[in-house]
Amino acid sequence: MSGAGEIGRPATGTGSGPTFAVALGGGGARGLAHIHVIEVLDELGIRPTVIAGSSIGALMGAGFAAGISGKDIHAHARAILGSRAEVASRLWKARPGNFSEMVEGGFRFGQFNAERIIKTFLPAAVPETFEELKIPLRVTATDYYGHELAVLDRGPLCQALAASAAIPAVFRPVERNGRTLIDGGIYNPVPFDLIEGEADIVIAVDVVGAPADTGGKPPTSIELMFGSSQLMMQSIIAMKLSQKRPDILIRPAVSRFRVLDFMKIDAILGETAAIRDELKRAVDDAVARFERA
Repeated sequence: MSGAGEIGRPATGTGSGPTFAVALGGGGARGLAHIHVIEVLDELGIRPTVIAGSSIGALMGAGFAAGISGKDIHAHARAILGSRAEVASRLWKARPGNFSEMVEGGFRFGQFNAERIIKTFLPAAVPETFEELKIPLRVTATDYYGHELAVLDRGPLCQALAASAAIPAVFRPVERNGRTLIDGGIYNPVPFDLIEGEADIVIAVDVVGAPADTGGKPPTSIELMFGSSQLMMQSIIAMKLSQKRPDILIRPAVSRFRVLDFMKIDAILGETAAIRDELKRAVDDAVARFERA
């Protein structure tokens, strides 16, 4: 590669170059690092043939699949998450409409309605249904009573995104087509296997991270809960990688951030900026391998 921001050969998803498919993994606020990935793919002129996403990766993937540029996704995220007043305003709009809705199913920990909140925070350009997207999107969720992975790719989009992001103990489950759905990261944290064979080059982005040492301070119960989930998801990823690897695997340094650290957008984007050049080099190498083959 001749320098940062350059690529030595065509790497678009159209024309004579290879095609690309992209899998964006789950990880809560750590998934803000996906913004770098989308911006770089825009810079390189890469339009994926298909996108798969889990949890925050599904939300970012929906914006990408809707045709929103990485630059505009970046601006939208900063405009909201960079302002406590803006976040508070949108959360207020997402509050239960009445008391009966608030106590539906009984008082419980994790009472938030993910679909209502996501609708409040999504860019207006994200459509109502999968069918209106410009790039095919596959969203993962976990079928709680069916004990299996659910792959959602048609019908109401926001409901599917809510199911994928329904972290237990934070959001209530999503009922969809007779199934009770929760966080897609539980079964498939980085769903690159869902797009295997769909393009010449598969890019996967893992933002799960791992529990970070707190300097001898014992972890709280909440930290233990989320940290244990990270360890479980990393074991799933490791098992998948032992069977089949994507052509490009990007792992931003996100472990020091917690799943709900969305207000730390500046720090997250600042500390993960190195993946921009890493991805450009990886794409350059993958295209070279493709051409040699």
